[in-house]
Amino acid sequence: MKRLAPILLVLTALIGGTVFLRPGNINPLLDTSIAHRGSAMAKARVSVDTVTIADSTGRGTITHFVIGNPAGFKSTYAVKADRIDLEIDLASVNKDVVVIRFLVIDGPEVLYQQGDSMTNFDAILNNIVNYLGSAERGMGAQGKRLIVEELTIYNARAQASAAFMNYKNVSVALPDISLKNIGKARGGLTPGELGQEVIHALNSRLSAAANFDRLKMSAGQTLDKAAAAGQDASM
Repeated sequence: MKRLAPILLVLTALIGGTVFLRPGNINPLLDTSIAHRGSAMAKARVSVDTVTIADSTGRGTITHFVIGNPAGFKSTYAVKADRIDLEIDLASVNKDVVVIRFLVIDGPEVLYQQGDSMTNFDAILNNIVNYLGSAERGMGAQGKRLIVEELTIYNARAQASAAFMNYKNVSVALPDISLKNIGKARGGLTPGELGQEVIHALNSRLSAAANFDRLKMSAGQTLDKAAAAGQDASM
């Protein structure tokens, strides 16, 4: 249900935590910040190849963004996005509320895995929320707040796996997602609040995309049919 929330929460938190710098200082620091702070938040390896944000327009691109998996999960990564486009309102960079004009994630690859007690994305999300909760309590009213005018995810490709599937990947369809003016009515949100808003919106859209109960039932029915076919053949 929360499969894409971690990537959004990591990105918005990292952008919000770094854009208070002068525009010319953003590029050399964002890639390192995403890797180091993102890994600390998710308790999983986070990496990025390049971050480029134009000083004159605030438009930029993040390439090869990857969120790994926490300990205990078998797949090599949870999310990969070859390209993320964004635009920051440079006039808001040194203000209390930073405005992100748009954040576009094209064709992310999602590996959704059920563990012993939760999914890999539930584990990542819990780690991020716990990290941001303690960080934001310490920052209080001094922390940056964020508004995202438009957030779009499209061409997402997702696969699900679990022990009952012998960890074989099964493709599942994810709908395109478009959210507008996140946090605007409240005068901006902390990164954690923004993540919660995104999760709430995603739940209604993605709850049916990879339902493990349904997949388990389907797998059981397939096994039953195979067993019945075997019995018929032996008669």
